[in-house]
Amino acid sequence: MFADLRDKLRAMTPNREPLAERRAAVKRSRRADSDPDPHSDPEPHPDPESEARRVRGGIVQARVFTDAECARIERRIDDVVARADRGLWRARTVDRAPLRSKYFFGEGYTYGAQLRRRGPGQERLYPRGEVDDIPAWVRELVIDRLVARGLIPDGFVNSAVINDYQPGGCIVSHVDPVHIFERPIVSVSFFSDSALCFGCRFRFKPIRVSEPVLQLPVVRGGVTMLSGYAADDITHCVRPQDIKERRAVIILRKTRPDAPRLDASPTSPAHPVTEHRHTLKAKRSHRKADPDAAHRYTDTLTHLHLHLYPHTYNRTHLHPHLHPHTHNHTPTHTLTHIHTYTPSPTTACTDTRTHLHHHSATPSHTYTHTHRTVE
Repeated sequence: MFADLRDKLRAMTPNREPLAERRAAVKRSRRADSDPDPHSDPEPHPDPESEARRVRGGIVQARVFTDAECARIERRIDDVVARADRGLWRARTVDRAPLRSKYFFGEGYTYGAQLRRRGPGQERLYPRGEVDDIPAWVRELVIDRLVARGLIPDGFVNSAVINDYQPGGCIVSHVDPVHIFERPIVSVSFFSDSALCFGCRFRFKPIRVSEPVLQLPVVRGGVTMLSGYAADDITHCVRPQDIKERRAVIILRKTRPDAPRLDASPTSPAHPVTEHRHTLKAKRSHRKADPDAAHRYTDTLTHLHLHLYPHTYNRTHLHPHLHPHTHNHTPTHTLTHIHTYTPSPTTACTDTRTHLHHHSATPSHTYTHTHRTVE
């Protein structure tokens, strides 16, 4: 017999923790796992020196490009960025995050936050034709030089990625997908010296990085090649503290013939044309870095504006492909208006606008639209 009902309930559920203890355990778990990087090495390495020797065994480095050659290639990289700002690359060629931009050529693939399922082995190549071809200057100024030096065989490279880092930018610990890319992984550094770190663990909110098993200096104009243990059995990353000034790296790889690929979208052509490309927002370097973020932009822009009136509202918007348009409102009641703009992929740059108005009384409002084509 139980004198207290609470004693009876505790006896019926002997493994049940008190509510306060359960809540404390959840908080401890959240603090310990505040956005851990799923690709990071789970535990510290028991013998860092031995681990570092194994990593070095899979690394080849060489200084290939002179300062003058670097400057010539860096001007070409600036041209890539400028073309992206003008919307001249295909949509999936460009992937921008705060303090880091990626430009895929030849082949692109899903990674990070783009994955439907997170974790290694889930990456997929984009459908063929959804990123731009490798620019001729990459082949002439970079790839051909590496072939001439005997670092890679002729015809090896069919994927080139340019990573453009601003100071404080980073890329989290990862292994280049083994089921997507053959080895070696080849990278060439430009604009400044930096470091590639192995065996780090990233945590976020705020971002912090554990000490590496190996910190490998990478110099401007230098080539780094990863294979074996360094490429397959330990993660590598670029830490925020190692990007003290702008740095760009061109990553050259070969995709496996049996690499999994996403199905082509039935609503988009296999080979996108120029009219389907779009202008990207300029980078805002003062924003807090989130290395796993990827900001993508689509051709359909939806704006929801809520205004409490009376007041005068005057704003000018600039939309990709099309025009600035000015709204001038001087109504006297609460007005909610939703604007959906769908740029039409035609050379005439026409557009379709839908206005939905919900208001308690009929306000007086004036819309003035000025159209011009942005070349």
